[in-house]
Amino acid sequence: MAIILDNPLSLRSRSSASSSSSSSSSSRSILNSRNSHTFFHRRCRFPRRTALNSFSAPGEAATLLQQFNPRIPIEQALTPPSSWYTDPAFLALELDRVFYRGWQAVGYTEQVKDPRDFFTGRLGNVEFVVCRDNSGKLHAFHNVCRHHASLLAYGSGQKSCFVCPYHAWTYGLDGALLKATRITGIKDFSITEFGLIPLRIATWGPFVLLNIDNETSPQHEADNKTVENEWLGSSSDILSNGGIDSSLSYVCRREYTIECNWKVFCDNYLDGGYHVPYAHRGLASGLELESYSTMMFERVSIQSCEGGTKGNEDDFDRLGSKALYAFIYPNFMINRYGPWMDTNLVLPLGAWKCKIIFDYFLDASLKDDKAFIERSLEDSERVQMEDIMLCEGVQRGLESPAYRSGRYAPTVEMAMHHFHCLLHQDLIQ
Repeated sequence: MAIILDNPLSLRSRSSASSSSSSSSSSRSILNSRNSHTFFHRRCRFPRRTALNSFSAPGEAATLLQQFNPRIPIEQALTPPSSWYTDPAFLALELDRVFYRGWQAVGYTEQVKDPRDFFTGRLGNVEFVVCRDNSGKLHAFHNVCRHHASLLAYGSGQKSCFVCPYHAWTYGLDGALLKATRITGIKDFSITEFGLIPLRIATWGPFVLLNIDNETSPQHEADNKTVENEWLGSSSDILSNGGIDSSLSYVCRREYTIECNWKVFCDNYLDGGYHVPYAHRGLASGLELESYSTMMFERVSIQSCEGGTKGNEDDFDRLGSKALYAFIYPNFMINRYGPWMDTNLVLPLGAWKCKIIFDYFLDASLKDDKAFIERSLEDSERVQMEDIMLCEGVQRGLESPAYRSGRYAPTVEMAMHHFHCLLHQDLIQ
């Protein structure tokens, strides 16, 4: 069931996206979280990570969580305390209870379109590789050699097998260990039990999803309907009918490293367009603020706004007649506007740093219009630079002793409050 809220004074700043182009780099995040367990069998389940030992005592985690009360109505509620955005131990808890559970977007299907295609990435301390084997079956594995823990693959491209750069142990694209070099004399060793450790993988529309929850049995290409329900809930039909599908052509990737906590970027996205008239005047001129509305679902919020192109003498219009901005908890955004779709993947790199990965998709009829693409990306880049300045300024303010908690603007920041409530719910479990 969706909650629909109309707001006459907002719009969304996400109809854009971009900077530092990196056309084939993988979605990577570097962040430390403890996990020193050894894998013994190819398809073994590994012990539950715990982030609580990062706190000086379990009670400290409870104290931080109690500083936000999701039961208080938005009109009376305080925002989460600044410690949620500045404490490295709190981020360790988020990794364990949010990012290491449930489905996470990690890439797009175009990256593994053909047999032998692969791409790599990192989420917290989990290194992964996604690949398509010779028969076309999709797989995901921990990107770690079973011999002495070297990473196996880097970046993206095509491979017929994975050869460890350290000692040349070789694995098939189905994860099986094909060759273990110079192991003469080894005892109690079975090559069939030392394949790569698999991860749960699925696709929805143009997106590749992983589930690294170590309390679920890994399975390749999980049932799509089940994944859809778990990831999108009752919002799936709206997103499918809103043009979020696999028909668009991939254009490019741009990445940003921002000096702020990952939630600062999410909060900025979810403020109901509150900041757009003040910080993004160029973007604001192309949208009709009075048409803005917000719908909230189980783990998704969707914001939409009618287009309102003004004074474009050359008929350039990248925003179109309507823009849709979907936030899929905890860290993935899908922006559909005019002929464009862009996605924003937010990866924590530390308590005060995150990486934002933008992937751009375009209606196939315009994929060869270089002038339109270049101008659209320039406009998008301008908005991203404005947002980066805002987010980094917020992070510096959060670290000031003058700030502890703030308040919500009840008629515009509903989606932000929804995000904070979902986060609290996961963290207390």
